[in-house]
Amino acid sequence: MLGGSFWVAFFRNAMSVSLMLSFFLMLDRPRFSMKKTIYCYVAFGVSLVAVYSVWYQLGTASFVKFAAISTLPVVGLFCSLVSSEVIYLSLYKMALAFYMFSVCAFCGVDVARWGFQGNRWIDILVRFICMVVILSFTWFKFRKQFLHGVDFLIQEMDLFSAVTLFVSVMLGAIMAYWPNLQGFSIFNMVRAFLILFMAGTLQYAILHLYIHLGQEHYYQAEKELLEVNEQLLHRQMDLMRETEKEAVRIRHDVRHHTLLIKEYVKEGELDELLAYLEQYSEDVERRKTKNICRNPAVNSILSVYSCKAENQNIKVAMEVRVAEDLPVRDIDWVAILANIFENAIRGCASSGKEEQDINIYIAQKRNKIIIQCRNTSGGEVLFHKGIPQSDRGGGMGVFSIIKAVSRYEGQSDFTVENGQFVTRVLLNLPA
Repeated sequence: MLGGSFWVAFFRNAMSVSLMLSFFLMLDRPRFSMKKTIYCYVAFGVSLVAVYSVWYQLGTASFVKFAAISTLPVVGLFCSLVSSEVIYLSLYKMALAFYMFSVCAFCGVDVARWGFQGNRWIDILVRFICMVVILSFTWFKFRKQFLHGVDFLIQEMDLFSAVTLFVSVMLGAIMAYWPNLQGFSIFNMVRAFLILFMAGTLQYAILHLYIHLGQEHYYQAEKELLEVNEQLLHRQMDLMRETEKEAVRIRHDVRHHTLLIKEYVKEGELDELLAYLEQYSEDVERRKTKNICRNPAVNSILSVYSCKAENQNIKVAMEVRVAEDLPVRDIDWVAILANIFENAIRGCASSGKEEQDINIYIAQKRNKIIIQCRNTSGGEVLFHKGIPQSDRGGGMGVFSIIKAVSRYEGQSDFTVENGQFVTRVLLNLPA
C-alpha cells in the first residue's frame, strides 16, 4: 500500500472489489435471476468499498495489515450465498478471485516502487491495466471454457481436492502480502513474481486436468449408452425376423382356412362356419401386436423388453400415457427405460419366486414425465448413498439412468417396498 488520500483509497478499493466480484460472477451460475443478482452485487460492492475506505481513514496501519486478507471471508461469504453451485466449487472460485486480486496488488505496488519512486498514480494505473487484462481474458477466453466444463469439474472435484487447491492457490496469493516481502528489492520482487506465476500455472493445469477427466467419463457413459442402444436394435431385428416367420406361417394357414370355408359354404353348414369364424377371430385378436403408446421410441423399447420378460414367464403390466413428440433424446429414453426394464427382469429372475411381475407406469403431466417401475424382488438389496449395488459391484446400470435424468434436471429414487424393488424417475421437459 503506497498511501494516499481518502479518495485515492476509495478508488483503489473500488477497483479491488470490482475485480473480485466481477471475476466470481463471470464464472458463476447464480441462484437468482441475472438482473436481481447484479443488483445484489452492486449494492454489496458499494457498501464494502465504503466500509473499507472508512477503515483506511480511521486506521491506516491496521488497514494495510489486514484489509487484503479480510476481503476473502467477507466477499467469499456473500458470493457463496448468491451462488447456486456447491460450496467447495464456490470456495475454489473465491480463491481464484483472491489470487487475481493479489496479482494486481503485487504488480501495481512493485512496478510503482521499481521505476517510479512509489508513485501512487502509477500503482493505480498498473492495477487498472491488470484488472482490464484479467477480466477481458476471463470474459472472452476463460469464462466459456470454464462454464462448459463446470459440470465435469463438479463430478471430479470433491471437498478434499477443492480444499487442497484452495490452500495451494492461497499460499501463492498470500506471498504478495508476506511481511518479509514488503520491503522492496529486486530479489523480493522476482521471488514473489515466480511464486505467483507458478501458483497460477499449476491451478490452470489442474483445472484442465479435472475437466479432461470429467469429459473422459462423460464420453465413456455415452459409449455405454450407444452399446445399450445397439443391443436394443439387435433385439428389434430379432423381433422383425420372428414377425417375418409369423407372416409366412399366416400366409400358409390362410390357404387352409380358405379351403375349409369353401367346404362349409358348399355343404351349407352355416352354423359351423360361424363358429369357426368366431374361433378364428379370437385367435387373430390374441396374436395382435399391442401398440403401447404413440411415442415411437418409448413404444419400441417397451415392446422389446416386455417381449423379453414374457419369454421368461414374467407378467408385465404397463400403463403409458405420453405424447408422440417429446423433447427427449431417443438415446436418453434407451438409457432410462432400457436400464430400468433390464434391471427389473434381472431382479425378477434372481428373486427365486414363482410369481414374478413387472408393473410400469409412465405419464406426462404438463412439462413433467413421471416414470415408476415395480418389480418382484427377493432378498435384501444393498444401497450405497441411495444407489443400489449389484452382487458384481456397481450400480446395475443405475449410473446411466442418473446421468440421463440429470440432463433434464430431474430426480431419481430407488427403494424396496413390500418385497418389490421400486424405481421412480421424474423428468423436467424444456419449454
